[in-house]
Amino acid sequence: MTTRHARWERTGADEHAAAYEEARAALLLGQMVHDRRTALAMTQAELAERAGMTQPQLSRLESGGATPTVPLLARLAAALDADLDIAFRPHNSIAA
Repeated sequence: MTTRHARWERTGADEHAAAYEEARAALLLGQMVHDRRTALAMTQAELAERAGMTQPQLSRLESGGATPTVPLLARLAAALDADLDIAFRPHNSIAA
């Protein structure tokens, strides 16, 4: 019998971290849509109709189970009477 590893190694850590960040972003986006929808006293069905999607699709998005396209984000923003702001901002860094 041979040993494959001389020591324990964390394999796949980078992939797991990336997947975690994608899931976190999807959850945050879904929460933003939910919060704005409820602030406007809209049902999922009402918002879905205004955004040109189905209620189950909206439910999946709000729960973080779907990643919307940019055109869908634009339709959601219009349906939520909101501005869509997509930007690239530099990471916060400590000046040396």
